[in-house]
This record gives sequence, structure tokens and C-alpha cells, in this order.
Amino acid sequence: MTDPRILPLEGVENFRDYGGYAVRGGRVASGQLFRAAHQARATPADLAVMADLKLATVVDLRRPRERDNDPILRHEGFAAQVIQCDLGDQTEAPHVAFLRETDLTPESARAFFLDYYDKAPFEPRHLELFGRYLAALAKDEGAVLIHCTAGKDRTGLLAALTHHVLGVHDDDIRADYLLTNLAARVDARLPMITQALEASLGKRPSETAVRAFLGVEASYLDAAFASIQARSGSIEAYLDAIGADAATREAIRARLIV
Repeated sequence: MTDPRILPLEGVENFRDYGGYAVRGGRVASGQLFRAAHQARATPADLAVMADLKLATVVDLRRPRERDNDPILRHEGFAAQVIQCDLGDQTEAPHVAFLRETDLTPESARAFFLDYYDKAPFEPRHLELFGRYLAALAKDEGAVLIHCTAGKDRTGLLAALTHHVLGVHDDDIRADYLLTNLAARVDARLPMITQALEASLGKRPSETAVRAFLGVEASYLDAAFASIQARSGSIEAYLDAIGADAATREAIRARLIV
């Protein structure tokens, strides 16, 4: 991994800075916005790196069952506020159910994600979590970490919405989203993930199918924004509805654009 945004941690995948992009009036601050997969297998060295980031807020986008299955490890002295949500049922995450119940092919994976991204912006849990995160971003000082399980879908959508608020160019929004395909070490992890899926599901998915499931495509993010436009009328109207009104968005820009 050669992109300077990526923090090459040992036990945490897809950990990176999603600040630093050029915007009108300056640049989004670096060292303030971080995104990642879960940290349940963070090593002591990883925890030391995260301690140095001086995180003030951590947003855990996972469902309660996901949090129970993979409890987050914290460094000594961890004092950040943690934003999470217990709203909804205790069922397994949709991607787990998909893996269990569907023949994993590149076509089925892509169809699953297009449908997922169409619905994700309006899932009640996400409406609450996204709104609470943006409110914290507007009024709280210090660095922020957002994460889910893989750090690519829920996290990718929320990072993209943040970039929109900050005025990041659409090309950079897409580039940051697609950086998952490098930061998640898809190529290096393919054999291990394929073996784990075979053991769990009793069937061996193809390499192309696993790659499709572990990575992201620009069309997925496009589906989410198209859904927001269709159902809310505009991204700004969607943000208003979750509590991130014009004053909140301006406060976010004032804090993070340097």
C-alpha cells in the first residue's frame, strides 16, 4: 500500500485519513477525519498508533450483533465519546445473510450491493447515526473515526456525505470511496477470506466472486446518491431531514476547512 492516506496497521483493515482534499476556500484538514474497518483484532502497535491520533469521537456504524461478535479493543486511557445505535433488531447483518443464503457469484454480489446502497441512506439506524455524527462534527473538537465492520459500505457512504458537505469535488469523493480496493488489501486477503467462507458456508466461492464482495464499485455509491435524490429531492434536503441543517453544515465547514 503506497497511498499516504492509508495507515498500514497490523490488525485493522482499511484505516485511512479521509481529509486533505482541496475544496473552495482551502483544503479539508488532515489528521481530523479517519475511517476504518472494526478494531476487534487491533494489535498493541495498532492501539499505540490510534492513541497518537487523539480521537475525540468514534462512530460505530455496526448493528448490536456485530458489535457483540467483534468487541472493539481500546488503548489505555481511551476517552473518546462513542456514538452507536441499538435501534432495530438483533438479526445478522444483511451481507452475512446474503453470504449464507445466496450463491456467491460476481453478478449476485453486484445486485446485492446495488440494492443495499439504494436502501442504506434511509435505514432508520443510519438516519440516527448519520445525524448524530454530523452534529458532533459541527460542535466537537478533536479527531473523528467512523467505522463499520469492513469500513467500506456504511462507512464509505458516510464519508462521501461528509465530503459533499465540505464541498469536495465529485471526482475526489469517488476516488476516496474506491481507495477501499487498495486499503482493504483485497488481493492479499483473498485466499484467507475464500477459505473462511468455504468453512462457514460449506461451499467454495470463486475468486472473482469474493473479489466482487470485498471491493467496491463507483456504481454502488452512485446508487445511494440517486436514491437520496429520488426520495428527498436533493442531498441538502436529506441532510436537513436528519438534523444537519444549513447552519450545521456551515459549522462543519468552518471547523474542517483550513
